[in-house]
Amino acid sequence: MKPAGLAALRQRLAAHSATPARAPGARYASSPLLAAKTPIWRSRFVVLGVGLTFCLLIGRAVYIQVVNQDFFQRQGESRYQRTFPLQASRGRITDRNGQVLAASVPAQSIWVIPKDFAASAAQRQALAKLLGLSPAELSNRLKENPNFVWLRRLVSDSVAAQTKALAIPGVHQQREYRREYPEGEAIAHVVGFTNVEQVGQEGIELAFQKQLVGRNGSRSVVRDRLGNVIEDIGDRTEPADGHDIALSIDAKIQFVAYQQVRDAVLQHKAKAGSAVVLDTQTGEVLALANYPSYIPGERQTRTGANLRNRALTDTFEPGSTMKPFITALALQSGRVKPSTVIQTAPGSITITGSTIRDSHPHGPLTVQQVLQKSSNVGTVKMAMQMQPREMWDAYHAVGFGQKPALAFPGLASGKLRAYKTWRPIEQATMSYGYGLSASLFQLARAYSVFARDGDLVPVSLLKQAGPVAGEPVFRPEVVREVRTMLNMAAGAGGTAPKAQAVGYSVGGKTGTAHKQDGASYASDKYRAWFVGMAPIQNPRIVVAVMVDEPSNGTYFGGEVAAPVFSQVVQQTLRVMNVAPDLDIKPQIVARAQAAPATEESF
Repeated sequence: MKPAGLAALRQRLAAHSATPARAPGARYASSPLLAAKTPIWRSRFVVLGVGLTFCLLIGRAVYIQVVNQDFFQRQGESRYQRTFPLQASRGRITDRNGQVLAASVPAQSIWVIPKDFAASAAQRQALAKLLGLSPAELSNRLKENPNFVWLRRLVSDSVAAQTKALAIPGVHQQREYRREYPEGEAIAHVVGFTNVEQVGQEGIELAFQKQLVGRNGSRSVVRDRLGNVIEDIGDRTEPADGHDIALSIDAKIQFVAYQQVRDAVLQHKAKAGSAVVLDTQTGEVLALANYPSYIPGERQTRTGANLRNRALTDTFEPGSTMKPFITALALQSGRVKPSTVIQTAPGSITITGSTIRDSHPHGPLTVQQVLQKSSNVGTVKMAMQMQPREMWDAYHAVGFGQKPALAFPGLASGKLRAYKTWRPIEQATMSYGYGLSASLFQLARAYSVFARDGDLVPVSLLKQAGPVAGEPVFRPEVVREVRTMLNMAAGAGGTAPKAQAVGYSVGGKTGTAHKQDGASYASDKYRAWFVGMAPIQNPRIVVAVMVDEPSNGTYFGGEVAAPVFSQVVQQTLRVMNVAPDLDIKPQIVARAQAAPATEESF
């Protein structure tokens, strides 16, 4: 083919390839699909749906960011942030000489993040055993809260170390404080104890909670998912430790009193016993002991009976210990003198049909001898010369029927009925201690009027700066005469020769009484006590002792309580550096203590 022909062919082919292929009869502009109309409601529905979705999103954002922001903030922070309390150290309780009676020491507490807890069967068993839990108890605790659960608070150092050595993921330790009581059961009823949160539950721990507790601090930290602290956040608040409390108690005297009471209770197979020691110059409580007792830091020893501070809470009819007050009142009113003779024969007296008896007939006795030999008849004859109001005023003036002004929980007020309700027989029995009630502490304080110049001393469990003034009740000369009689009662021919102390003159009064059993008195249950002072011419201390239900064959106060008084007086005055006022002749005292006691009327 000629070149001109080839060129023309190529042009035709190029033109043909440049023209797009089109199906025969296809018209795109008139396609039925493009010609169909979309319903208007469909487009509006789509727009409305999109709008509602945006509204919901905005509402949810407002709810989270504004309305309930605090909740979601806490939920978020709980995943990574934790605020630990920085526990303040509770204040110490010390005796008058600075000896520690209660103090807080660091101790570890074990806690867990249950959702992070991962332990093998052997580790779970070892952990439960270390913490004193059964496997079931451990499992139940792990279900309480996925983020935080206490496993055991205030464990010993060895338990903390062994727990840490297990290296169980999710198990952590936190330092807290545990309360320690170095003097144990001897001081338990005074200091009391706290719970695991360091809140006072009994005794001084409860009475001075606000002063002892201090103020806790706090530390906020960021944790990783394993509970490890990454960094501190925010300001750290440092704890403020509590204030120390210095008591009037002398730990040495307290131990002596506790030991002597305990030994007497065991010797006489008694139910319980108590002793109170007061400083007559300052009104300070030097000892307040009870048996049975408990160990403050050991929960299993804190049973109901052991917890009772019997010297303060238990009340009883004080029996013959009331006779010195009737004698003092009779002397002060001028009705009698120490040498006045009172006929007590035939050993009984009948008042409105009721007969009051002495243990045995004494015949004529001077007022001194009435108190020395504890004659009911002689005391009643003095009392029945008085108006009921006179007796009531005297009893009330020395604190009977009133709660002592002492910063301590559980104080008993006792019972002293209004004088207008007294019948003659009740006035008579109240003169020798029946028909009213008082605690041992009230008796001890009441006797301070005989140990001072006739005034009632204000009492305190806190250390005092020096001597204090009291409320006058009896004239000083009357008190000196009564002290002479109390000295006679505690010597040969009296009801308590066993109260004699080596090196110190003493005076006091026994008490023995049947215990009430329902509406009547038990014939075989007694309380025995002795309340006295020493040295007799210038008393420095008042000591009151009570033994409840002695059952070893002897139950008189002069036999059961007076020996405890003797030992407490001797050792207390030596601790206080009070010079002896008698020649130290133990053999003479031993003979005096061995002298037969006059059987007490009760």
